[in-house]
This record gives sequence, structure tokens and C-alpha cells, in this order.
Amino acid sequence: MNIVKLRIAVLAFGTLTIGCDPSGRPAPVGPAAESLVQDAEARDAPTWSAWSAPVNLGPVVNSPYNDNSPAISKDGLSLYITSSPPAPRPGGLGGADIWVSQRASIHAPWGEPVDLGSNINSAGNDGVPSLSTDGHRLYFHSTGRGGCGAADMFVSRRRDKRDDFGWGPPENLGCVVNSPLADNGPTIFEDDASGITTLYFNSPRPGGLGDVDIYASTLQADGTFGLGVNVSELNSPFADDRVAISRDGLEIFVSTNRPGGVGSQDIWVARRASTLDPWSAPVPLGPIVNSPYFDGGPALSFDGTELYFFSERPGGFGGRDLYITTRQRINTSGLIRSITESNSRTRSGGER
Repeated sequence: MNIVKLRIAVLAFGTLTIGCDPSGRPAPVGPAAESLVQDAEARDAPTWSAWSAPVNLGPVVNSPYNDNSPAISKDGLSLYITSSPPAPRPGGLGGADIWVSQRASIHAPWGEPVDLGSNINSAGNDGVPSLSTDGHRLYFHSTGRGGCGAADMFVSRRRDKRDDFGWGPPENLGCVVNSPLADNGPTIFEDDASGITTLYFNSPRPGGLGDVDIYASTLQADGTFGLGVNVSELNSPFADDRVAISRDGLEIFVSTNRPGGVGSQDIWVARRASTLDPWSAPVPLGPIVNSPYFDGGPALSFDGTELYFFSERPGGFGGRDLYITTRQRINTSGLIRSITESNSRTRSGGER
């Protein structure tokens, strides 16, 4: 939205109250500001800069072992990590474990990862975490807890979304969405516009297009997930696995080894006009983000500006290392919402 459109929108909504954000900068507040945000977002789909060259997260987060398949919390202060065979980091409970690294602010360095403990991790392989928007649910897959198949998807809950070690015992998502085969990499998407919650995951179950396909399951009225439906427009005759989806549900990142990339596995992206539309054909992110090696396991920040992933490219600290690439939003509506949300948090004294 350009400045002329912004002024027109302000006039249309009447007087716009101006407050200050925590740093003292002017910022719109009040009902008129919220209406302005809604109007701006309705008129402007996100417009982004190009992704930056990836940066290794360093030797505190990364180890001499395999660190992969991350998840980032909504506030950006907790980074969940899968450490997996054939070289998981020492101190875990099984083959693959989920760990968490924390930081005091988004500008602070990441701390040493800590294993989530026996409520989440088992003697089997536990990994590929995904957090709900409200931070109270953690989805992951496990081979060490029994269930319906070779690997099942589970959910754990916590009361305090700031307590990364407060997760309760996980619950199997059931044998409707889980199959007798390995169902992996759950990614949860909660669509505010439609009220529909969708679980994306990957599976080698029969009837797919390739070695591993991406499926989607919808949360039912009774609180269970329905049958997984093959998301055919995202799949290929090859392996299509971990996904990351933007908060608005209009952009999805896919790990795939299909031809057309630059390495043995690359990150691709697909888009759609609305959450009720099918996805476009995925296209590779290109050689700035992807390398001639194995790149995968994407996780997108809540604001869409940071993409975390793992890579086997040279120059890391272990077999697989975690990296981050960033981009900037270059239209106005997202900035307005960011300011408004910051004001809301300041006025309410934060949220739990």
C-alpha cells in the first residue's frame, strides 16, 4: 500500500489515534487502527524481498552431530531442534530426540540446546516438531510409543506457552490420520479466515505419486483429525516431505528431491490466491538458499521473514547443521499490523 492509499484509508476510517511503541516511535492505536490494518491487509497480499544468503546458526546451536528439522516459536525466542541418527548428539533418550534452544530476545544469541525429556522423547525416534499458533500444542512424530504404524504423529500440550519444559504426555492422533506405515513431519496450520485447522504431513502410504507424498488432514468437530488427503499439486514421482506454511496460508515451502533443483534435496515454494484454492506448482528457491548438497526441513517464522532449515553443505560443525535465511516485507500493511500488535502487547502487559 503506497502512502496515498494509506492516507485515503485513514480518511475513510476517520480520526486515527497515534500512540507510541515501546521505543517511543509514533504508532497507530485504537479501533480505527485495527480497521485500518484489516483494510490494508485485504487490499495488499504480502510482497517480499529476495531471500538472503543462508547463515549457519553457529557452534552453540549446532553440534558435531546431526541437527535438523527445526521449529521456531511465535515470539522467536525458542528454537526446537531434532537431533537424529546416524549421529544424534549425546545426552538424548533415544535415536532421534527433540531439543530446544532459547534466547532472551530476538537480538540475543541462542543458548545451548536442552533435551525436552521423557514426556516428549522416547527410546525410539522422536522428531520434526511443529508448534500451534497459540503455543500450547506441540506436534511431532515418534517411532517409540507404539500406535498405528511404523511412525505415528502425536500432540503434547502445556499450560504456559513460555515453559518449554512443561509439555504433558503426548497423545497419539489416532489411526484415522495415522496409517500402518510411517507418517512423519506434522505441520499444523490454523486458518483464522475459515476457522479450519489443517495438519500437513508426509507419508509413503500406498496411492501416492512418489516415494513419499504430502498429505493434509482436517480437524473434525469432535477434536480428531480426519483421513489424510493427498495434496497432489505439491507432490511428484519423487520424495516430497517436510513443509512449512505461512501464517496466512498462502505460501508453503516443501523439501523435495525432484529434478530441477541444485542439490540432492532442495527447498521449493508454492503459493495460492486463498486458503480455499489449490496450490500452484512448486518452484525451487534457487541457488542462493539451496546448495549442491542436501537442504531440507524448512520452518518459517510467524511473521514470514525468517526461514530456518538444515543443510549438509560444507563449512558446518556437524553432519547436518541448522541455517537461517531472511527476507523483508516491502509493502505497508504488514508493518502497520506489526506496530499495532506491538502496541496491543504493551497495553496488555504481555500474554501467556
